[in-house]
Amino acid sequence: MNGEIPVSKLIASAAIAVSVLASSTAFAGEKTVTLAIKNMYCADCPFIVRKSLEAVPGVSKAVVSYKDKTAVVTYDDSRTDVATLTRATTEAGYPSAPRS
Repeated sequence: MNGEIPVSKLIASAAIAVSVLASSTAFAGEKTVTLAIKNMYCADCPFIVRKSLEAVPGVSKAVVSYKDKTAVVTYDDSRTDVATLTRATTEAGYPSAPRS
């Protein structure tokens, strides 16, 4: 066999790799949460809140409403979670919690 890998082994290895990739991404999903935001008192506040959320890895979208005092955040739940999102806004000076 002079050091070559048989084609059947290459195909089997590729099939296993595809199966592992498919199963690891099967649990990931896009989720949306609405956060109630405190301490927003001016028109610049939503910009700061949005930037703090967008800096979190896994966040794909953050829409912040000054009027409603909320942030609607779309994120990849395999990369982040609600606790990390609320920590990001809190560290920016705007404590938040999931809106019920």
